Amino acid sequence: MEKKRPFAAHIREDGTVQTVAEHLKNVAELAKRFAEPFGAGDMAYQCGLAHDIGKYTSGFQHRIWENGGKVDHSTAGAKEILSLCGAPAAYCIAGHHAGLMDGGGQADSETAGTLHGRINKKINDEYKIYKNEVPLRKPQLPKLQMLGQRGFTVSFFTRMLFSCLVDADFLDTEAFMQAGKVRRGGRCGTETLSRKLDDFLNAKHWLDAKEGLNGRRSEILKACIDTGEKSGKGLFTLTVPTGGGKTVSSLAFALHHAENHGMKRVIYVIPYCSIIEQTADVFSGILGKENVLAHYSGAKYDDEGEEMTLQRLAAENWDTPVIVTTAVQFFESLFSNRTSACRKLHNIADSVVIFDEAQTLPLPYLKPCVDAIAELTVNYGTTCVLCTATQPALGKFFQKYAPALEAKEICPDTQALYRAFRRVHYEQLGTLTDEELAQRLNECRQVLCIVSTRKQAKNVFGLLKPEGSFHLSTLMTPEHRRAVLKEVRERLKNGRPCRVISTSLIEAGVDVDFPTVYRAYAGLDSEIQAGGRCNRENRRSVKDSVVFLFKPESKYKLPGSMRRPAEEAYSVTRGRKDVDSPEAVTEYFKRLYNDTGSAVDWKDIVKSFEDGGRSLSFPFQTAARNFCIIENNTWTVRVPRGDRSRKIAALFDQPGFKPNRKIFREMGQYCVSVYEDHFKELSPSLHIIGEKLAALTVPELYNKNTGLSFKNDGGYGLFT
Repeated sequence: MEKKRPFAAHIREDGTVQTVAEHLKNVAELAKRFAEPFGAGDMAYQCGLAHDIGKYTSGFQHRIWENGGKVDHSTAGAKEILSLCGAPAAYCIAGHHAGLMDGGGQADSETAGTLHGRINKKINDEYKIYKNEVPLRKPQLPKLQMLGQRGFTVSFFTRMLFSCLVDADFLDTEAFMQAGKVRRGGRCGTETLSRKLDDFLNAKHWLDAKEGLNGRRSEILKACIDTGEKSGKGLFTLTVPTGGGKTVSSLAFALHHAENHGMKRVIYVIPYCSIIEQTADVFSGILGKENVLAHYSGAKYDDEGEEMTLQRLAAENWDTPVIVTTAVQFFESLFSNRTSACRKLHNIADSVVIFDEAQTLPLPYLKPCVDAIAELTVNYGTTCVLCTATQPALGKFFQKYAPALEAKEICPDTQALYRAFRRVHYEQLGTLTDEELAQRLNECRQVLCIVSTRKQAKNVFGLLKPEGSFHLSTLMTPEHRRAVLKEVRERLKNGRPCRVISTSLIEAGVDVDFPTVYRAYAGLDSEIQAGGRCNRENRRSVKDSVVFLFKPESKYKLPGSMRRPAEEAYSVTRGRKDVDSPEAVTEYFKRLYNDTGSAVDWKDIVKSFEDGGRSLSFPFQTAARNFCIIENNTWTVRVPRGDRSRKIAALFDQPGFKPNRKIFREMGQYCVSVYEDHFKELSPSLHIIGEKLAALTVPELYNKNTGLSFKNDGGYGLFT
């Protein structure tokens, strides 16, 4: 008699079988562990058991044993779990491969692509044999604190539960298919990392300084450590002037806080891609490279199958003690519906999240971002810190959505800190033509000029003296920008001529020290950030350190997202000498955030989820498509610059080459993001090598000074 074949979930190349029951139980255990920090372990366990019960069918077994056609194996689990756990679990199981779908309406057919359509789909009940091996039960439901109108809270929980399930599913599949050969974990815990940081601080004697600015920095650092150790979890602000050492101080708060509360990781959210590697390098030097992950947007991938595809291998789940990422990556993941983006979300729970330059939270998406921070803080055991020299006035947003949530300032004497770290004064010049601006810059031996458009940066650079003049913009590869900044720092140190024209990428976190800075009118936070590049080391008097504010020619039009901040800043600072005072900053943000309606949630992201809460019909797919901080459709262009970039290019040209995560990251150092219209202009000189990824085939189109060249560039350098 022929031996009966087991119900198989996966079969390795060597013929080893993982049964459906084994896979379901493994996934259930992992999902439970991932969800326990926010009280949903029992519910996640049932989701894990139910997610693949559709594999208990002859159709799926024919597919896996005889390579048959594709079979829907997720609808069965969604139907079964709905009555036990409710709609959130049903969303997770129905979308655990294709992604979270819109809820739709009760009359939807199976072709609608909605959860209701899936639930209404008629399927054979032969899958119910699962009850003999993995019986389901009604779980204990998590105790969520309902915020707002309830809908956003429930939808946010659904996405976090989804993260637990899809990451567990992936990890178990990976472990089986790779026979345990893929190594994960093995890094230091936050307690060990906290000791590493203390050793670093003691070796540098940063806690010993008593006098001058170093004494003030020491006070800030001690306040961060003390608050981190003694305070409970919650929402914090860290308002420290530029030059106050907030990067390392905020890390000290985070690690001591994480150690005190047994938290597993620290997530450092940065506004700009251009400085992410710099920050990651600082942290790696203190904590060890193996403990720090730099993760920022590049190529985006989908997970539609369970095979160990290139896309899955390149995806991240943030199972690392310290993550440095961008605001775009962080928030777009929180509002994504894709498995590849959502896998990491459960690892944000029970973490310390530092939002560096918190004032850069995007105004059109401010309410969704703030409400997400509130959810993480209130319901997921996350401590969030809004860290900046120009603290945004977000209190009214938190109060409206989560009335009991109140931020605690780590360094409360902001006035004294402002006075201590004041190193520049501001002067307003009015309108300057490019020629007038260039003449002023050419008369300076060392000067930085920051403008808001790449077009103006390129035009003004063309008017500068060649010797000692440099250009920086996002049209240059990260590797190119680093090389320029290295030379700029050397010239500044040695007193050689150094004139730099840059877009705003140089403002946040780039350590340069110029005697004079010019800044085109912008948001007040940007103007103050520009001031942070002037007299940074406090070697000159305030009188001799000037930040000139000017209005560019009318031909340089700002987009709406940049125009209003510039207008509000001008309105607040017109006639003021203390442009960078705490009072001016507070007034500026109050005016900027005066409209709490569509201006701060212009795609109605929060409203759509709150409205969906009444029927638990949430627009996950629609909202993910609408929540796009960088609105412009962009392509990534690989540039043949230098020997290493050419070696990487040669690898991609090899038949059957499958790049790993390391190669993709390294390749990113030789890439430029371009808008759709620029991609079309360049298309005759590009070779398509992947989704939204192309290689430049005409090296002459990349200028050694200004980067990628276009006939008509009106870009704003907003890529992050």
